[in-house]
Amino acid sequence: MRAFVVQRYKGPLLETEVTEPTVGARDVLVRVEAAGLNELDEKIRAGEFKRLLRYELPLILGNDVAGTVLSVGPKVVTFKPGDEVYGRPDLNRIGTFAERIALDEADLAPKPASISMVEAGSLPLVALTAWQALVERGNVQPGQKVLIHGGAGGVGSIAIQLATHLGATVATTASGSNADFVRGLGADIVVDYRTQDFEQLLSGYDLVLDSRGGDNLKKSLRVLKPGGKAIGIAGPPDPAFARRTGVNPMLRLAFGAMSASVRRQARSLGVSYEFLFMHADGDQLRQIAALVDRGALRPVVGEVFRFDETVQALESLGTMGLRGKAVISNAYPSAGELVSERQGTQITGEPS
Repeated sequence: MRAFVVQRYKGPLLETEVTEPTVGARDVLVRVEAAGLNELDEKIRAGEFKRLLRYELPLILGNDVAGTVLSVGPKVVTFKPGDEVYGRPDLNRIGTFAERIALDEADLAPKPASISMVEAGSLPLVALTAWQALVERGNVQPGQKVLIHGGAGGVGSIAIQLATHLGATVATTASGSNADFVRGLGADIVVDYRTQDFEQLLSGYDLVLDSRGGDNLKKSLRVLKPGGKAIGIAGPPDPAFARRTGVNPMLRLAFGAMSASVRRQARSLGVSYEFLFMHADGDQLRQIAALVDRGALRPVVGEVFRFDETVQALESLGTMGLRGKAVISNAYPSAGELVSERQGTQITGEPS
């Protein structure tokens, strides 16, 4: 089958023929009809996680999938051929930039019925990240105040909607050109990161979802109220993350050192910091699908690429200035249909 593969870290993404996926007893073989593009894909290609994620090269990239079940293993009880599904493969089984992929049934869920395959393909990684930050870790309650950085991006655009659904007052950072867009998603307060300093404008927050790291994270700690929590998805990793992932003792020490200054600052302010590296979870995707079908969440697709444009899509990921997500479609629409689709979805301007 055709797939897009990294043969060496920092090397190019290449289209090639690979062997068909092996379908285990609890696996579901899915025909990939859409696959979301994520910054994680580029970071894996560049080798930024090679010490943490022990992938064997060559490696098929891709961390989001929506498609149709082709076959199931003998112990699968949840799905059958013909079912429309979406999911985020386990970290050790990525590879959605391909014609087919086998996933554990626990990592899949029925596709939301009210949206297209392309829209469903945009959701798993960013929606799970938002869910695990706000629900699983943050336990956001009605009336709380939540700050979400990068509100126009993939994670931010879903997190704003989810936090609003949970009853929170939501502030976000975004460019001025995206202010109306993020308000339309549910943001109550919009801080233009180009002209305004959120630390000077915000205070007393219960939770911050930080996607920037560095000084942005340190400033975020200072807008929390005592007992508040900052959840970082850009790092630095913390010792709790090292324990959960079972890395070797040397890496545990390294992660502890990387986050030491942030954790010290958090303690001195009476707040806490946690690093989040999202995990696959089909049950959570079912709950997310229910919110989508009820109209509480809507996918945000900024650009659609054909399967054979995957290399160009990944190369341009950081420069497109999209709202929401870019998605690869394996549906092979005609040129006219694709142009029409892009005219309807492409957003110019600055990300976040």
